[in-house]
Amino acid sequence: MLRSHRRRHRIAALAIVSGVVMAACASTGDTPDADTDRGTGVDTVQRFRYPVAPESPAASDEDAEASRDAIERIGVQLAVGEIDERAVLDLTASGDARHAWYVADLMRFFGAGDNGGNQLVEAFEALTGTSIADDPDSERSVWLSATNHLIAWDTPDYPGYREDKSVLFLLVEPAWEPFFVDADSGIDWRHLSWGGVLIDDRELGDPDGCPQGCIPALDDPATTDVDGGDWYPDDAVVFGIVEGGDALAIPKNIAEIHEMFNLTLGDRRFGIPYCTLCGSAQAYRTDQAVEQGAEQVPVLRTSGLLSRSNKVMYDLRTRSVVDTFTGAAVSGPLQDAGVVLEETSVVRTTWGEWKAEHPDTTIIAEDGGIGRSYPLDPLGGRDDNGPIFPIGDVDERLGVQELVLGVIAPDGTAVAFPADRARDVLAAGGEVVASGVALVADGGGLRAIDATSADPLGSHESFWFAWSQFHPSTVLWQP
Repeated sequence: MLRSHRRRHRIAALAIVSGVVMAACASTGDTPDADTDRGTGVDTVQRFRYPVAPESPAASDEDAEASRDAIERIGVQLAVGEIDERAVLDLTASGDARHAWYVADLMRFFGAGDNGGNQLVEAFEALTGTSIADDPDSERSVWLSATNHLIAWDTPDYPGYREDKSVLFLLVEPAWEPFFVDADSGIDWRHLSWGGVLIDDRELGDPDGCPQGCIPALDDPATTDVDGGDWYPDDAVVFGIVEGGDALAIPKNIAEIHEMFNLTLGDRRFGIPYCTLCGSAQAYRTDQAVEQGAEQVPVLRTSGLLSRSNKVMYDLRTRSVVDTFTGAAVSGPLQDAGVVLEETSVVRTTWGEWKAEHPDTTIIAEDGGIGRSYPLDPLGGRDDNGPIFPIGDVDERLGVQELVLGVIAPDGTAVAFPADRARDVLAAGGEVVASGVALVADGGGLRAIDATSADPLGSHESFWFAWSQFHPSTVLWQP
């Protein structure tokens, strides 16, 4: 009965998203043209430069009360899928740039040309004193442009923003409520956006998909030996993991469909998220969380939410959000226990090179063990031309989608190694060392070790924009 009740709410809520312009995670959709991209591995155009950030002065008590009244009126109308244009005008009259965050959130669901959408653009520009018309992203999505501006400016939010955002987002997915009600969470609500799909809250081991539209994790998938993996092309990408002498290859095409795996390898329990938008597969030892105070081994799931284009994952059992890039619990009981999941290395390589290096490896079965078929390129190049969700400004030391191997050095320093260049240096017999971290080749891919002790360090490849925004002070190795 609870699930049926939730679905009725979802159906009603999804009626307001006719203006959504971004494709859902793990689905195909239009990709931006290369000449309007913020930059791939090699920049093709001059990057867009964000204007000077607007001032965000504290509002007077009278202005704050008027803004609160306007936002509450907007929230009432959202329940029926409409924008209260009079209330938007009243909110704009505050002149408080911090309210642009709420306006941008509304843009996610009401694009330009939709009911109230054009007025939201006008409200954003009035509150910030900035026109977004010069930003190439505004032609793709006014929401994308507006949110990128706010992130780049690091605009503060206003008191009550979390609660106001929850009213809007819980219309789409009521099951997100545990995330929003945790007032002590470490979630930066400004950066939280909707990825276009709903929450995966299926029980562990549920083999069925998500008729309501989620990205279904694959739990304890069936595997085969090398001979049984002859269905997968030798030149296709796999994500390789070794634990306790056991090796596993996860085909990229299966990872692009499920984006999350919970499985056992080498007698350890793992949660393995794959963020298609960030190009990153990571492996966390989830059983280690019990040693840190978790009552049960976490079961990782995809929430359907994003933070600066990175998937927001959560623990099914406690409804705790876990930062995908760092493994740190940022809400719920796992945050209260101080859980930080331990990361091990994921090697990005090809199936041919991985099985040559690890002849005893297993590989996830062609049907995943659930009788499903997987196209070899399920996304159809959707993410090839730069981020399609907000990330703000970018670190220009590399192209946004150049792959880097990221690792945290023994002294806590974040280090990034351009992956292709590092492989070339190692193949030529050279050394790749920076900040106490050394790289070694493994089956056509890379893994990191302590340069002094040779102890393994958790590492994974990702797009540069993702690594650099979650580790903005990262050291960048250059050959």
